[in-house]
Amino acid sequence: MIANNKTALIVVDMQQGFYDALWGPTTNYPECENNVDRLLAEWSSRHMPIVVVRHDSRDPNSSLFVDGAGNDLHESVQAVRADLLVTKTVNSSFYGSPDLKSWLVSQQIKQIVVCGIQTNLCVETTARMGGNLGYDVIVPLDATRTFDLAGPDGTVIPAAALMQVTATNLHGDGFARVVSTREVLESLKEA
Repeated sequence: MIANNKTALIVVDMQQGFYDALWGPTTNYPECENNVDRLLAEWSSRHMPIVVVRHDSRDPNSSLFVDGAGNDLHESVQAVRADLLVTKTVNSSFYGSPDLKSWLVSQQIKQIVVCGIQTNLCVETTARMGGNLGYDVIVPLDATRTFDLAGPDGTVIPAAALMQVTATNLHGDGFARVVSTREVLESLKEA
């Protein structure tokens, strides 16, 4: 699964603002943070490329507002050496600064592992774009999380259902391989 030591780990939007009460229950994949930490530790110990992505909202009412406390990275992500910090204002990590695709090309990286928050928004969008750009994309679903969301008719879709649909969209349409953190870590031992 993991091709080589040039596989980049992309950690998307692990920010304090997502832990605000307004985002709702976070019961799905309660091990998300632990799994992201495990991936970061393994990538760090192997000196493999790590990209941290931060959403810098321009909306002062957003919990991810660029000048607000919620914009800060989760403490475990802050503690890790990142080879690249990408800031963005949209869902895709490929539309940020500095340019993620240019950096991946300059580093001769062809495979990416995408984890973080929110499964069905920024993680999925980054994975889809990565697949469209020709990268071999892996998404350890249990190293992501999302929240219950209301649809246009007001019906609340549970987080677990949103994650299942994201997994189906990504895996079924060939954008990415959806796996577990354990599978990623085991494949590193074989690489």
